[in-house]
Amino acid sequence: MASFCASCSTTCCPMPSTCVRSTCAPRCPSSYALRTSVPFCLPAVRSLASSGVNSLRPLTSSMYRILGRPFPTEEESVGDEDIYSGLSDQIDDTVEEDEDLYDCVENEEAEGDEIYEDLMRTEPMPMPPKMTEYDKRCCCLREIQQTEEKYTDTLGSIQQHFMKPLQRFLKPQDIEIIFINIEDLLRVHTHFLKEMKEALAAPTAPTLYQVFIKYKERFLVYGRYCSQVESASKHLDRVATAREDVQMKLEECSQRANNGRFTLRDLLMVPMQRVLKYHLLLQELVKHTQDAVEKENLRLALDAMRDLAQCVNEVKRDNETLRQITNFQLSIENLDQSLAHYGRPKIDGELKITSVERRSKMDRYAFLLDKALLICKRRGDSYDLKDFVNLHSFQVRDDSSGERENKKWTHMFLLIEDQGVQGYELFFKTRELKKKWMEQFEMAISNIYPENATANGHDFQMFSFEETTSCKACQMLLRGTFYQGYRCHRCRAPAHKECLGRVPPCGRHGQDFSGTMKKDKPHRRAQDKKRNELGLPKMEVCQEYYGLPPPPGAFGPFLRLNPGDIVELTKAEAEQNWWEGRNTATNEVGWFPCNRVKPYVHGPPQDLSVHLWYAGPMERSGAESILTNRSDGTFLVRQRVKDTAEFAISIKYNVEVKHIKIMTAEGLYRITEKKAFRGLTELVEFYQQNSLKDCFKSLDTTLQFPFKEPEKRAISKPPAGSTKYFGTAKARYDFCARDRSELSLKEGDIIKILNKKGQQGWWRGEIYGRVGWFPSNYVEEDYSEYC
Repeated sequence: MASFCASCSTTCCPMPSTCVRSTCAPRCPSSYALRTSVPFCLPAVRSLASSGVNSLRPLTSSMYRILGRPFPTEEESVGDEDIYSGLSDQIDDTVEEDEDLYDCVENEEAEGDEIYEDLMRTEPMPMPPKMTEYDKRCCCLREIQQTEEKYTDTLGSIQQHFMKPLQRFLKPQDIEIIFINIEDLLRVHTHFLKEMKEALAAPTAPTLYQVFIKYKERFLVYGRYCSQVESASKHLDRVATAREDVQMKLEECSQRANNGRFTLRDLLMVPMQRVLKYHLLLQELVKHTQDAVEKENLRLALDAMRDLAQCVNEVKRDNETLRQITNFQLSIENLDQSLAHYGRPKIDGELKITSVERRSKMDRYAFLLDKALLICKRRGDSYDLKDFVNLHSFQVRDDSSGERENKKWTHMFLLIEDQGVQGYELFFKTRELKKKWMEQFEMAISNIYPENATANGHDFQMFSFEETTSCKACQMLLRGTFYQGYRCHRCRAPAHKECLGRVPPCGRHGQDFSGTMKKDKPHRRAQDKKRNELGLPKMEVCQEYYGLPPPPGAFGPFLRLNPGDIVELTKAEAEQNWWEGRNTATNEVGWFPCNRVKPYVHGPPQDLSVHLWYAGPMERSGAESILTNRSDGTFLVRQRVKDTAEFAISIKYNVEVKHIKIMTAEGLYRITEKKAFRGLTELVEFYQQNSLKDCFKSLDTTLQFPFKEPEKRAISKPPAGSTKYFGTAKARYDFCARDRSELSLKEGDIIKILNKKGQQGWWRGEIYGRVGWFPSNYVEEDYSEYC
């Protein structure tokens, strides 16, 4: 579509109506002092833009004086920020209509922007020599429709030409990670486009604004997409690098979809660009709408799309924040509660501290969140929690009496409990650090006790909303994924912090109010008890889950899942996306997405006779007579004669034969409540690799030698209690462990390989007396021991 220029009112580049944008600059030599003899080349300008060269910056007043022309007035200046500028982390709701269009754009954002522009480009149309405001408005409407058609086609192309063909090459979990919820986006935009076309069919499209307002909440599916698309791209790169057949298929798909112009990685970035363009497109439409009523209606749609853009960005930001909180959680020892319950991180760093109990200064590392201060002692890469301070009952007081300008650690303020029983003096290295920490403390306490928290009879408290919620005062969305705003403890009205004073008076008589809820509690407790008595079903993990996306902040810690694990549900509602359960493989309790599990079905009975360790029905005395003269570590699994549904392990250890009962319930096998297995084979294989001392302190051995193995073969094995390893490997790169189950490596380290049966790409090993998991692609195996 051809466009017009705001400076010279002439037809310019055949771009979507970037008509008053920087792309028109090269077409306007009169405004930009460009020589008319130099042909305009759009790709060259793009190249300049991506390299950060401001060659198209508007002329300064001094340059205009040289040319003998006055500096343009504000009314003549170029309008808003570029509709097709790079993705911004934050959309400013207070953007002025004449804001500078030529701020620098990050290179990678400019690159993604080029892809978006190329996909949205439409054919040029003949334009009148001089355009009226009506003509300009028609251009905006045409652009909104045409770009939406192209965008919906792009979503369809991703599904048809990439997602469906790749389903035959990739695992279902890979498909979900890479394409996220692209099918949901396609469904929403198919309906959105249909209703948009119906609205645009009427002269001047007076109902178009209603379509945007209606779809505001439906577009919230972008929150998940935008927060995961970066991980999706990285996962796609890893899969394509590891498998040549997938790489070839991706190239074939790209060729069929768009003649190889855009890769799947390119196209995955387009939805994130698109959702943040709507408010800019509407902003342009509002500018060229003359009718007062239509203009006001379109402003409502513009506010809705600005609110959407903010919300999408906050979801993305909160997911990053939750990842940061998870890292804190994993690095702090002795921490038995979820940090996500205490709000967002404010600041962390080194300080010195004294308390009522201990007056000498102690070196500490502190983490400040909205609701709590964690005082820790640093131990290498981890932290030992020394004190957990709930800020609800504390206040901050400055104390500069002992400060010395050039002396470190003399800058101090007080953290005092309201009752005066407990208190801390916090010392900082410099005055600037003290100021920074004090500001963050004051911000945290103001979040707990905000101004107007009790206005109009309310009792507002910080709250994490599970569902998307709008503010009672301004009707705008509460943004993010946890602690999005405040909720009245009495009437449950939701609000932004800045809107607390404008919420209508608190009502205390509705069904949702706390008085009614108190009456309901006994009934609810009875329901919970009945549900627990009936028991919730066991689920089998069908897709791994390691905390991304994290559970909503109000829920609790995530539950790590591996395919094949059995989860006993503790809280599960059919209409909820998040369930709580206990992983029988690790005995951990936490939250996980319900789509990562499926109902557990008992498998057919295993044929145990094929195993060298299975002895069939046998009494204890029979097992003892077999094992007494065998080497330590020799074992058998027998069926108990008195109860044929029960089994036991008999093992020779320290010259004695020990017997371990195997408990069976609901198709699961275990020798301790901490860990359950789907079958006897899985149980035996696990304890062949892992010591029994985790279950029985006095039994420090693995199940080493099945009793049917010839004794001479067993003698060649390592003695009981020693660590078996299957070779060594040398670290090629440094690796920093993300949690306590992993090993940190330095380049050149020699690792003993204990197990290669971990999740894909991870081995278990030992180094410097520590045992844990490490990525196999970070090491080079030494095969000399096998020769």
